[in-house]
Amino acid sequence: MRADRLVSLVLLLRQRGRMTGPALARELEVSTRTVLRDIEALSAAGVPVYAERGRHGGFALLPGFRTELTGLNHDEALALLVAGSRRGAQAFGLGSALASAMLKVVDALPESHRDTAAGVSERLLIDPETDLLSRRVVAEEVPDVIAAEVRRAVLAGHKLRIHYAALNETPQWRTVDPIGLVTVRDQGYLLAKRSGEDRTYRLSRIVAAEELAEPAERPDHVDLDRAWQERSTRFRTGGDQVCVLVRVAPARREDLVGTALAVLSEQPDPDGWLRLEVTFQDSRHAEWALWQLARNAEALSPQWLRIALHNRATAITTLYEAPS
Repeated sequence: MRADRLVSLVLLLRQRGRMTGPALARELEVSTRTVLRDIEALSAAGVPVYAERGRHGGFALLPGFRTELTGLNHDEALALLVAGSRRGAQAFGLGSALASAMLKVVDALPESHRDTAAGVSERLLIDPETDLLSRRVVAEEVPDVIAAEVRRAVLAGHKLRIHYAALNETPQWRTVDPIGLVTVRDQGYLLAKRSGEDRTYRLSRIVAAEELAEPAERPDHVDLDRAWQERSTRFRTGGDQVCVLVRVAPARREDLVGTALAVLSEQPDPDGWLRLEVTFQDSRHAEWALWQLARNAEALSPQWLRIALHNRATAITTLYEAPS
């Protein structure tokens, strides 16, 4: 993200003083040509960067430079940075204004928090471009104390203990290595590793959380957008998860969506019902979810699910059949 790179460029110049173009390029892992374009963008945004020629020349900020934004605490500045990570700024031609605003926000933070803020876009992802949830679902509230504890562990790079209630299971404690946080259509997810394996946890199912002092075992840098895309693909096509085509009465749509992992497609049926393609954790999850909806939903495919529901209904009918 260019705006985040501009923040990092200014912080490098603030902390180290004069730096050459090639040195900045190495630190930012971009080309020298890209650094020169970023310097021009900063100047256009009103950041006083100047160049000194000669053997010991380079780029530097005017002495005493500091932005004028004051009065923000760490969480308030972090919230603005997260909001600024949305894609809309580029779409509406506000990219340079966003870069300037983010610089002012970062500069308002205490010195000890600036590294965390500068890398916020690497660990927090808002509404990625994915069809994992193609329809907005009912937002599930997450207590502030839990959300804050998870967020601190993610940004600090510490291990995290969570008391997690998987669907239809008793909550259990587990220790994970947090990778990042993703929000998709008002649903929050924690991307993590557990015993070296990728895991994705819905924030609303975390009953309690505790940041540990032990460093998390994770890469120093992560492409969170790519990681989410890969996990989204596995949701749709991999592992034991199953995809179900179902008809549901509109009044019970949210009940179905609330228990599914994802909604892949949705369209109305001629009779007024809705036809959805959804994914469930496994076959048992799918059968349980459809059974709860009784006559308000019909599984159209796969065939094994229709057979399983038919057999269950037949067994119940036989059990309660009136004596002859």
